[in-house]
Formats: sequence, C-alpha cells, structure tokens
Amino acid sequence: MDTIFLLRKEECITVFSDLKEITKKEDEDAGNYFETEFEKERLEYLSDQIDCNKETAVWAAKVLYHSVQLYMIRENTAKDLNILIPELKEIRNISSILSADLSLRFLPQIISALQHADSEDPLVKILENILQNFHYSGIGFDLNLEKINWEEELKDKTYRKLYLERIVEKKAYNLAEIPFINQLLIGEFGMYKDAFWRELKIIIQEK
Repeated sequence: MDTIFLLRKEECITVFSDLKEITKKEDEDAGNYFETEFEKERLEYLSDQIDCNKETAVWAAKVLYHSVQLYMIRENTAKDLNILIPELKEIRNISSILSADLSLRFLPQIISALQHADSEDPLVKILENILQNFHYSGIGFDLNLEKINWEEELKDKTYRKLYLERIVEKKAYNLAEIPFINQLLIGEFGMYKDAFWRELKIIIQEK
C-alpha cells in the first residue's frame, strides 16, 4: 500500500491503469505502518488511554485507496462497489474513529472530485455514509449530522478536544454554530475568542 504512504507523506497519490488486488502482506505492512503513525499523533494529544485499532486503520486505508482508483477506473466496477468499499465490522469507538482518521481525513477531497465528475455516482453516496459515521474526518465537509446527540458524542474529553481543534482549524461554521458546540468553543477561547476566531458568532442556547 505504498500509494497510501505516499499520500500521507507527500499528499499525492498514484493511480493505476487497473484495480490492483491488495495482498495479505500489504495488509499486515499497512497495519504496522498505521500503528506507528497513530503513536506519533497520539503524542500530540497526550493520551495513553487510546490505542490504535489496526483493523479499522487498514479498512479506512482500503476505502481511500479504492475510492481514488475508482475515480479513474469505472468500467465494469458498479457490481463490485460493496466489495471494494465494504462496511466496517468493528465497533465504532474513540480508538476506531481516530484510527480511521489516518486515512479518512483525505476522503472529502475524493468525494468532491467524484461529485464534480458525476453527481449521480453511487460511489458518492457510499462514501458520504462512511463520512457521516466517521464525521470527525469530515469536519469542514457538508454532511447531514442533524441526528447526532452532541453531548453523548463528545463526552470523551480527548475526543472532544480534538474535535473542537479541528473545527477551528477548518473554520467549520456549520458545526461551530451548533449551540452545544458553540458553548464549548467559547468556553475554550475565553477572553481570547477574537484571537482564535473573531468572525464566529456566539450562539445562545434556548432552554
């Protein structure tokens, strides 16, 4: 899976002339690679309570890899979409969310490219559903998150911190103006709110 390694390191990707089958050895190598990358990123949020979910990390890498290849190679692939982009069988938790994010953070750009090429492409809906489930990776992308209970979603303090930081990084107004999230952000900014995000409105939550 050199393609994914290149994407994370150089933010570019190799597209092949046909779909390549991923070997078991590549799966194992990818799992070890993502475990190392996860450990590097974990140093930034200073939590030793969250471990890399290698299975989820590899699944997300395959989703990204096949999505890119399918952007260019679509002949006789419609019947194989559910095989190439399978559902995740792992339980969704903080570990799986952050492990998947190692690859899925690049998925919004792929979806945008697919939408531009063909807004009716069934692959777009499949990928959007994945991002709705792993919406931490889709912060800044237009997703329908109306049904989320944000108090429950952001109850873990490490995940909450990372989620708020990415909202600020991406200037994701659609999320930042959700009353519960807005209150969290304003509380974090304190008296330095204008330095962090001058344009952000302060939303008063209705009781």
